Amino acid sequence: MNSVKDVESIIKSDFQIIEIEDILKKYDCFLVGGCIRDYFLSKITPDRDIVTLGSSYDLACDIAKKTGGTFVELDSENEIYRVVLQDKITFFDISRALDDDILKDAKRRDFTLNSIFYNFKEQKIFDPCDGVDALFKNLLRTYSLKNFDDDPLRMLRVFRFIAQYNFNLDYEILNYIEKKGKNIDKCSKERINQELIKLFGGKYAPEALLLADDCKFLSEIFPFVDEIKKIPPNTHHHLDLFHHCIETMRTVRTSNPMLKLAAFCHDIGKPKTHTIEPSGRHRFIGHDKVGGELIKPILAKLKFSNKQIEYVSLMVANHIYPSALMSSEDVQEKAMIRFIRKLNPHIEDIIELARADRLCARGPMVSDEMVEENLKNLEKLYNFYLKIKPRLEALPKLLDGREIMEILNIKPSPVLGKIINALEEEQIEGRIKNKKEAINFVNEWFEQNCKDM
Repeated sequence: MNSVKDVESIIKSDFQIIEIEDILKKYDCFLVGGCIRDYFLSKITPDRDIVTLGSSYDLACDIAKKTGGTFVELDSENEIYRVVLQDKITFFDISRALDDDILKDAKRRDFTLNSIFYNFKEQKIFDPCDGVDALFKNLLRTYSLKNFDDDPLRMLRVFRFIAQYNFNLDYEILNYIEKKGKNIDKCSKERINQELIKLFGGKYAPEALLLADDCKFLSEIFPFVDEIKKIPPNTHHHLDLFHHCIETMRTVRTSNPMLKLAAFCHDIGKPKTHTIEPSGRHRFIGHDKVGGELIKPILAKLKFSNKQIEYVSLMVANHIYPSALMSSEDVQEKAMIRFIRKLNPHIEDIIELARADRLCARGPMVSDEMVEENLKNLEKLYNFYLKIKPRLEALPKLLDGREIMEILNIKPSPVLGKIINALEEEQIEGRIKNKKEAINFVNEWFEQNCKDM
């Protein structure tokens, strides 16, 4: 953790700030927020927030002119502007202090560790809410709980900050969230979405979700949590389903927030498919496919993009596929190619999810030998993928659907898709290398499989 003097020195030597130093000293303005917090935590950030007493518009225009940056109007009503520098990475967000009062502005911020200011004129840290003390205690606290009433999204930001920084949480905030968590519904789903992506991208996302669940907040975001909690440990799972999902997310080796989200949701279909056999064995037949469909409206409501929804749904619907495929004693390369063709370019992610799922299901009927065998098979599948990956990347499209229909004199139908898939498999296996061979194959395949069509 850097000291106050260290942070002051970092700011004074920041070449982006040095470039506009003469402008900053003309205004009553302050560096504030996340960039100062990250300076204390020895982290690098591309954005710098500046609060000014007076016209933020004038300050933003002056910075844009001096730097040659791009001026962006974020919120003219609240006088918030952005200047994106020429590197397209670094930017300044400039806003006007609440009632042109820097003390009021500090006290209305979400957390005290985000209320640390640097006064450009005096070149000193200004810390009216004891944010530095909170940072050194690794503690999230607020100057006033009214700040959470003003913007309920700050409740979700609590868990996002825990996920990213592993902060401890002031019990006053925890109790507040437990009582008023339902107010998160007042926030736009778009804002919730952005916080969730940051949360799931955090190193400590599992700890954040567990704490959110402790104060009954998690189910306000993901109602399915209450359902998966009803599935108890069983012969194949040493944990109840909720904690299995949390541990699967923890075990996934990735910083990809969407894969972590998929890991958290991968067994969402189990409550709807849960049966218990006379022997006492718990079964969840088809839960992967059911889950792949269930997750779509949930993520759509939370304003995830179509691409993100498709990815998570694909992961959930196929999380059993790699292990099931490789459980056969004599799995054929053709079957592995079919798997790769179906899930490419997400092969590494789906294998990683299957690996994490396997490691987090260690009930009394699951031996160490079973787990080791499963992991070896997944590694075999992964290595096979690496072997043929160059061929996949260089795979030319020898015939498209229109050309195949013309060659065979057929109309669009499910048969066309089968022919395209069969042709691609032959290419991957290296048996077809040019257009002439592709045409011959298509004719032969159609003759053998569609004589009566």
